[in-house]
Amino acid sequence: MSLPNTYTNQNETGCCPVPNIQDWQDKDLNFEVRHFITLHAKSFMYMPLNMGKIIKRLDVMATDSGAKLPAEQTMILSRDISPWKAEQLYSVSHNVEGADNVILSGEMLSKVYEGPYKDAGKWYKQTQEYVKDSGKKLQNIYFFYTTCPKCAKQYGKNYVIALAQVA
Repeated sequence: MSLPNTYTNQNETGCCPVPNIQDWQDKDLNFEVRHFITLHAKSFMYMPLNMGKIIKRLDVMATDSGAKLPAEQTMILSRDISPWKAEQLYSVSHNVEGADNVILSGEMLSKVYEGPYKDAGKWYKQTQEYVKDSGKKLQNIYFFYTTCPKCAKQYGKNYVIALAQVA
């Protein structure tokens, strides 16, 4: 299955469009050579400290290189590396010269959650169980925070898509 659009055409804020969460719930997806650029954010006990600045830097890099995807295909993934460091992956159309380029390929299981960021640990464990119940082997879990805090407040929902890379 190809990837569904990440966002709808509706944008009430001028910032984050309304996420397309219905097409991501409980799906088995195939990432076919999906390009990302990546930077690391600082964390304190898994709480991101400079994630906003990092995402803005990634957005500028994608825009300046002509690799920025249309809004409905944009995806920013986050993966905790340690309690002190998180990897931010920004989807792009092609490799970006001078950037740390990453390609994600293969099977991903998706699960949609709604709630405050503080529930991320609970979602991580639920995603692990979801993968276990599928009979597949977990490689990595990425979280796609679909809206910034300001837009989540405007929309009244904070949707997060967990993507479990499996073998």
